[in-house]
Amino acid sequence: MTDATTPTPAPTPAPQVPGDLAPPSVGASPPEAAAPGVPQPIAADLRDAFDAYERAIVANDLDALDAFFAPGPDTLRGDPAGLLVGHEAISGFRSLRGGVPPRDITDVHYRPLGPDVALLMSVSRFRGGGRGLQTQVWQRIDGSWLITAAHVAPRTPPLDRSIWRSVGDPFLQGAWEGPLAGLTVAVKDLFAIAGFRIGAGNPTYLEGARPEKATAPAVADLLRAGASLRGIARTDEFAYSIAGDNVHYGTPPNGAVVGALPGGSSSGPASAVAAGHADIGLATDTAGSIRVPASYQGLWGLRTTHDLVPRQGMLPLAQSFDTIGWLTRDGDTLERVAEWCLSYDGSASTENVYGASGDDLPWRFLVPDEILACVEPATREAFSKLLAALAASDDPPPFRAVQSGDLDAAFTAFRTVQGAEAWRNNGEWLGAHPGAVGSAVAERFGIAARITAAAEADARRDLEPIAAHLAELVDGAVLIFPTVPGPAPQRTADVDAVRAATLRMTAPAAIAGLPSISVPLLTVGGAPVGVCLVARAGTDIALVRLARRLAALVEAGVGR
Repeated sequence: MTDATTPTPAPTPAPQVPGDLAPPSVGASPPEAAAPGVPQPIAADLRDAFDAYERAIVANDLDALDAFFAPGPDTLRGDPAGLLVGHEAISGFRSLRGGVPPRDITDVHYRPLGPDVALLMSVSRFRGGGRGLQTQVWQRIDGSWLITAAHVAPRTPPLDRSIWRSVGDPFLQGAWEGPLAGLTVAVKDLFAIAGFRIGAGNPTYLEGARPEKATAPAVADLLRAGASLRGIARTDEFAYSIAGDNVHYGTPPNGAVVGALPGGSSSGPASAVAAGHADIGLATDTAGSIRVPASYQGLWGLRTTHDLVPRQGMLPLAQSFDTIGWLTRDGDTLERVAEWCLSYDGSASTENVYGASGDDLPWRFLVPDEILACVEPATREAFSKLLAALAASDDPPPFRAVQSGDLDAAFTAFRTVQGAEAWRNNGEWLGAHPGAVGSAVAERFGIAARITAAAEADARRDLEPIAAHLAELVDGAVLIFPTVPGPAPQRTADVDAVRAATLRMTAPAAIAGLPSISVPLLTVGGAPVGVCLVARAGTDIALVRLARRLAALVEAGVGR
């Protein structure tokens, strides 16, 4: 836990309340008035009371919680469901609510309101995903700090229309047993589900779509394994964006950074997983649409080898680069999903990939200089420290700098082929529905419409040596670099420059059709940044295992 300020020395402790969770001592001096804009240290006895209250609420110690709320008819407690007035009403509510999910307090901010009265605002991070906010007025009454008013903003509720198009509990039941039984899935709004329409992040498209007659294999595989569909999650319009915003439905919240972009185009599934509303996000990645939101929101995200997972029943953007993959909060869940969906027994339509993924990948890493040059200074510093710590660990892998090639040329050729295919897939519909898409997406499609057949052919020829060079690099080692330039930009930021740098980092794996995973291993300015690993084609399961090995080193203390 972190304080906004440094506490003063603790006075003599007071008698304990039930559960040995003691309100603070008596007789401590009230804080002196501070100059405007100058933060005051939180009184030690007040912080002790706050910490004891937090332990009580996590333990659901009802007697201790009752003792921390001021007695009488004037005590207040509010949340999105309504306002409770009086200690008796609050106590009755709490007795029926049950405990809160496991969480940690990440920030506590203190403001004195007067003699023996203080405001505390704290941020809680739930271990199952999501954040909460608590605002409390504490008052010293008969020598003890007690809560006289509180407002609780819990983690984002499951029905957030910016995250979900349709949602249920479950939305669609999977098999009652299997290796993924008990897990829930957020499906990006590009996949066919029998009886439902594909919306592609656009209300006009959704209105005119026909209900699907069959469920996409990528969805059906998860259902057969016992996972249930939580719902259909939002996407950027036609998956033609990297930011995660949507002018029609709103921008899904970033589950790790308040007010930041969630990352696209798989923003809905990513936000659902980060908020704890689903365990798995079924998503697509054309130019980074799994890896970018994974990095922005502190998730695990796997882009699979191109054409390894069948794309039947999936609305395409650019078939030369479109892939299917998954987002999860932890490596164990991602490995379970990959093991099932990429195995002969698990998938109804995917070839057995254990021939390529049965053996572990080499514990050797290559750092691409040109990609690293796209990274923001603070992220580059954090990444360099991580590599140094890994090199000094008990399981040190060798690292070697390599040349990944001209990223500007690669991005230009990639964008040309992607745009040409995107226009072939969607141009007729766009022409029939002028003004139906947001301005940023319309601008991209406008550029795509002007790509000539000759320009596309030239771009495809330019991509061949780029793909061959990357495939050669990962033949005996694994590429490692930050997934994106830095932490998620705020929603108010100008993202054009960040978008260009991001795509230069994410496009190479798409060009070569290689598996790529983003692992939440870096923290920059308090925000997550992923570390990306890229391996040779067909080694997807082995790549997840390698990523978990790397993450285990970090979790054991490397790089801290």
